[in-house]
Amino acid sequence: MDADVIVVGAGPTGLTLAHELALAGVDVALLDKGPGRTGESRALNLHPRTAEILAMRGMLDGAEEQARARLETTHFAHLPVPLALDGWNSRYPYQVAIPQAEVEQVLEEHLAGLGVRVRWNVEVTDIEQDAERIRVQAGGTWVEARYLAGCDGGRSFVRKQLGIAFPGLEARWFGTVSDVVLGVAGEGIATTWDTKGSPRMRPDGSFANIFPIGNESDRVHRIFYSVADQVIDDQRAKVPDTEVVAAIEEFYGSETEVKEVRWASRFSDASRLAEHYRAGRAFLAGDAAHIHLPLGGQGLNTGIQDAMNLGWKLAADVAGWAPEGLLDTYHGERHPVGAAVLTNTRAQVALGQKGVEHDALREIFTQLLALPEANRLLGGAISGLSIRYDLGGDEPVGSRLADMVLPDGRWAGDLFHQGHGVLLTALPDLVAEAAPWTGRVDAVAVRELPGLSAEAVLVRPDGHICWVPGTPLADALHRWFGAPRP
Repeated sequence: MDADVIVVGAGPTGLTLAHELALAGVDVALLDKGPGRTGESRALNLHPRTAEILAMRGMLDGAEEQARARLETTHFAHLPVPLALDGWNSRYPYQVAIPQAEVEQVLEEHLAGLGVRVRWNVEVTDIEQDAERIRVQAGGTWVEARYLAGCDGGRSFVRKQLGIAFPGLEARWFGTVSDVVLGVAGEGIATTWDTKGSPRMRPDGSFANIFPIGNESDRVHRIFYSVADQVIDDQRAKVPDTEVVAAIEEFYGSETEVKEVRWASRFSDASRLAEHYRAGRAFLAGDAAHIHLPLGGQGLNTGIQDAMNLGWKLAADVAGWAPEGLLDTYHGERHPVGAAVLTNTRAQVALGQKGVEHDALREIFTQLLALPEANRLLGGAISGLSIRYDLGGDEPVGSRLADMVLPDGRWAGDLFHQGHGVLLTALPDLVAEAAPWTGRVDAVAVRELPGLSAEAVLVRPDGHICWVPGTPLADALHRWFGAPRP
């Protein structure tokens, strides 16, 4: 074997997955067909659950240091009532406003610290697999591994080559996103990075929004716009700079001076979900598994969370201790999450349509968002904080472990830096019971578990609770962490 796992695509999803694998000692080959980092900002935020995940591996500090802002709310279809992000016992009850390019930089630096570097200019052109191995033709040579992960975006070659169906809705309208440098900002253009920006809506359905994403010195702004009845023949074709400048002047006045168009690309309301997240020895994660309108900034965040769920399970199989069926739980747990993201983005598309009926729908929805229960429901979904897996038990089993300050002053989330499972217990006998799983599970004795009614919790490496007292601890250890060491 040339590697244990081949990861195709070095965006945030692929980088996170490669880090999870390397942290567990897995030999990983991270391939990308591009020539290197583009520097394009792309996605702009880390939601609270993603911030928790990165903090669990000690990778959030670098992102927070580079963050442009902390956004204490998010939105649903840009309706006027914001979605609250507090009330979930999170250490990060806010969005970390940071361009994707800088998130990738932080992830890549941590990955390099584990001895793994991206192999750029390596395009995968063929895939073969059997019961024992998987091979990819990459850069003109064959690379062999035990497993393959396709993290290669919405047009995923891996997904297509595997023959995995990608059903969903075709694009019905297109928009454009661009980063520009403004010399003079027209009246009414937002001066701070927030979730509202400077929206402009027109009766024909055309819209635009612009807001600063840089600092006062570089004056970089992000603009989204969609012009009604604009025909896009080729979504992949380069967006003319002149079109971006004309759109800014049209929506924000001719006095707005555009000094530079850094990059621009099209997006659409197409939404698709891979029928399966696994095909034999190959897996899909991130945009390769699900695409949708980038409302709420959920794409990057869902991809990183996919990677966190898959990574420890693949590493367990490579290490030889994965219990039977563990790898299949990846599809079982993450496919419903992808489906839920498509549902909420499709709902937001419907709320953004023109017409009297849609105006009425927005009015009713705005009233609903003012209700605490409805606001919490959607805030939890967009932020990822409410995600719960069906792990075969009553609450809190399946839910994320809410970060808490332990009696010794440590944050519970900081116990996961090594990528192990964690047993937090106020019952000393359980520490001894978990000893045969040392190296997979770190048993931590505490006086109490603040905020939890249970006296002990077993938590998987991805931060989700998989056991509380009521059933034998050994059963849960066997189910999630395999047979004990001899």
